[in-house]
Order: sequence, then C-alpha cells, then structure tokens
Amino acid sequence: MKARDSYFDNAKFLLIFLVVFGHLIQSFIQDYESVLTVYKVIYTFHMPAFILIAGYFSKGFKKEGYLLNLCKKLLIPYVIFQILYSIYYFFIYSKSSFFVDPLNPHWSLWFLISLLCWNGFLFLYHRWKPYLSISIAITVALLVGYVDWVSNYLSLSRTFVFFPFFVVGYFLERKHFTHLWKWRTRIISLVIITIVTVFFAIYPELSEKWLLGSKPYEELGALGISGALNRFMLFGLSFIMIISFLSFVPTTKLFFTHLGRNTLYVYLLHGFFIRTFRVSEVKDVFQSPGSLLWLIGISLCLTLVLSSKFITAFFQPIIELRLNRLRQFFKAERNKKNDTISTNVTSSKN
Repeated sequence: MKARDSYFDNAKFLLIFLVVFGHLIQSFIQDYESVLTVYKVIYTFHMPAFILIAGYFSKGFKKEGYLLNLCKKLLIPYVIFQILYSIYYFFIYSKSSFFVDPLNPHWSLWFLISLLCWNGFLFLYHRWKPYLSISIAITVALLVGYVDWVSNYLSLSRTFVFFPFFVVGYFLERKHFTHLWKWRTRIISLVIITIVTVFFAIYPELSEKWLLGSKPYEELGALGISGALNRFMLFGLSFIMIISFLSFVPTTKLFFTHLGRNTLYVYLLHGFFIRTFRVSEVKDVFQSPGSLLWLIGISLCLTLVLSSKFITAFFQPIIELRLNRLRQFFKAERNKKNDTISTNVTSSKN
C-alpha cells in the first residue's frame, strides 16, 4: 500500500477544522463585522482548497472500478444522511410534516453530489490541454450564474462554480506543491492574507453569499456583465488564497496528521452539533467578538473528537457500511484488557 503523504493529510485536517469553525461562527456574522471579516477570509479558500486537493487525488478516475467505488462511497452516505438530517430537522425545528427530498441536498451534503459529478466530468475534461480544460470550466462557471434555476437543486450551482478548482487540482503534480514551501513564498502569502483581511474589513459591502457558489447572479443583486465579472475576480482571489494557505501547511507528521484521513466523518457529523448550537441558548453565551477564541477552541475539539478512532469506528457502519474499524477497535480494547490482566498476574506473583 502506498504511504500516505503527511502534507496532504495535514492540509485536509486544517481545512476540515476551518469548515467546522466557519459553520460555527456563521451565527454571529450579522452582528459583528470582525466575525464577518474572518468568515469571508475563510470562505475565500477553505472549500476551494479542499476541492483542489480532491481533484489532485482523482488521477486514477479511469481505473476499473474507480467510479463504481466512488459512487458507493458518496451516494450511500448521501442517502443515509439526507434521511437522518430530514428526521433531525423535523424534530429540532418542530416541522408540521416530515418530508425527504433526495434531489435537494441538506446543508453540507452538496459536496458529495458535486464530488461525484466532478469525477464524471473528468472523462471529458482530461482529453484537453490543461489551459483549455481550465478555461472551459471557468467559462461554464461564469455563464451558469445567468441561469436562474441553477441553484441548490442537485447541487448544480456549486458543481459548476467550484469545478475549476477541481480540474486545476487534477492537472497539478507533486512538484507544484513543493514550490510553495520556500520562505519567500510564505512571506508573500502572509502579506496577501493580511491585505485580503484588511480589504474585507474596510469594504464589508461584498456579500458573503458570493463565496458560497450556490446562488444565481440575479439573486445576488448583480445584473448584466457585473455578475460574471465579480465571480471571475473571486476566482482569482480564491486561487491566490489557496496558494497562500497551502504554503503554510506543515510537511512533517504531527499529532493530528493521521486524522486527516477521517475528514468525511467530520464533514457529515458536525452539522448535527452546529445546527443544535444555532437554535440553543448556549449560543447567547458567545455574544462578543472576544468569544472568537473560545469558538476556535470548540471547533478544534469538535474536529478532533469527530475524527477520532472511537467515533470513526462506531460510525463506519453508517457512513461506509463496513465494520473493519469497529472490529479493530474492539480487538485493540481486548488486547489492552488482556495486557492489563497479564501485568496484574505477573505483579501478584512477584
């Protein structure tokens, strides 16, 4: 089995932490401009970077069984969690009727549908030169904004809007990432992140909804050429911010590196906690910009817990319809228990 790359596992863990953190602070963006600024900065790159990395690891899409395995990996949890979230929303929002709509993804489940589509698109886009494929993907992303019915239905809007990041990732090679680790690149990246943060703080007029990729231009209040122009400039900003973020990702193995392989679990499960937080009175405790540090800590703890061996073992049967992690978990627990008994017996004899 090919050894995992610590750099990409580190990147994926940090990105899923930012996903959790971004969703957690969304409750406060209307009340505090400083929180809104942080939210916008995160949303310029965290999902685009995740998607770019997904594209990088999709190079084997033509292998026999790849697409079938991907369908199982994505569609099974999509159906299961679409039902679970429907049940959850029915109770938490006290809805009068229960309804499951398989064609309108609940909240973060859009990514599963889009990821499957992006891999399918590669059967066409891989045939062209990189610059042509990327240019076509960006052109389509700009044009779909003028089609009013392209929105959350089957995650169509996000599928087309974020596909350029996926196709760029597909054409990238390992050597392209190594160029980002130079100190000169990191210094420039720090300057860029600072400038972008200051810009959003000084000019808060840009709606954060532009960064979600889920709305047509008309709904965003942009008419004529301005819609495509805004999206094109945001593409440029996102690519620059992705580069800036990736330049700071550690390349060595750290305490959280191995958790980077469990991002799907965090992605699917954290929504139950975030939604509960949003409708609970606990949210009122954090009614100040200074609470941002507490929210960072909560997000980190939630990410660590949901990607832990215990959680992934017990939720694998639901998410992957497999039991190997659960078996390994119980086997490890039995071994620990046997080792403890052996140690105690040895100690008593001595």
